[in-house]
Formats: sequence, structure tokens, C-alpha cells
Amino acid sequence: MDMGFVKVLAAVAALGFSGWSAEAGEPLPAPTGEVVLTVTGQIDRTNAGDAAEFDLAMLQALDPVTVTTSTIWTDGVQEFRGVSLERLMKEVGATGGMIAASALNDYTVQIPMTDAVEGGAVLAFEANGAELSVRDKGPLWVIYPYDSSKDYQSEVVYARSIWQVAKMDIAAE
Repeated sequence: MDMGFVKVLAAVAALGFSGWSAEAGEPLPAPTGEVVLTVTGQIDRTNAGDAAEFDLAMLQALDPVTVTTSTIWTDGVQEFRGVSLERLMKEVGATGGMIAASALNDYTVQIPMTDAVEGGAVLAFEANGAELSVRDKGPLWVIYPYDSSKDYQSEVVYARSIWQVAKMDIAAE
């Protein structure tokens, strides 16, 4: 057997076992419901030209997480459910270092990609078991586990906690 072929085969096998996904670069499925989030910029997976569009069902299918925390905008402890920013960025194959998150009214905040980590920011679509309506800061709200760490209890993090999110643009910085 040719040793060059064996080395290539070994390299391909190593990629397969190191978390490389066959989905990388493949188009995302198209939304079947109302689009609630559009992701653009430095992404590898799209379903609408250069964009990735998501309906609520698509976001709900991305391994939702629950965050139980108080916020400065609500009374008492709330239970939020949504997709982790880390999971969403992996789904679209984001390669940039900054997320420009924009609300329905085009208000925009900058969220560093370093916030898209396990146990970090969540794009919430439910609060206390009910879907977030536009009136209640929905359909999507960037939430952090504020009560879990003093690091999440700062004006900088509160400013990143944008609600009525409709768009995310991924850029280098």
C-alpha cells in the first residue's frame, strides 16, 4: 500500500475525530415559518444568498439551554430558554471576532465573539415558559447568566443585552 495514501487517510480520519463537521460549508435548511433572525457577514453556512435565515422552530431545534437568573429589567428571578450564542455561531460557521446584533428598530450593539462560550450569552426566545413577544423584548433577547458571576454584572454586559434582536452581522473585529 502506498504510504502517501496511508498518511492522507490518517489525516482525514484525524479530522473526523477532532470535531470537524461534514456540515461545515453545507447550506442550512430553509426556514418554513416567519424569519425571526438573519445572520450575515463572515459565516460559512447560509440558506438565503449570503445570509443565514432562521425561523423560531429552527432556533428551538439548536439544543436549547435554560438560564435562571435575575435581570435589571425584570422583577425577581426569571427562567429564560434559548440557543446559546456559542451553538448559534457554530451552526452558521462564524469566523469573525465581533457580532453586531441589531434590534427591530435598527439599534445595534457590538458583542465580542469571546462571549459566545459555553455558559455565556444566550439568544432567548422564551421567558418563564412563554415565547417572547415584541412587547416583552422578543422575539429574541440576548441574555447572560447574570447571577452566575460578577463578570456578568457590569454596565458593559448589560449594554450587550439587546432585545428585539432581528439581525446579527459577523465581522473580523
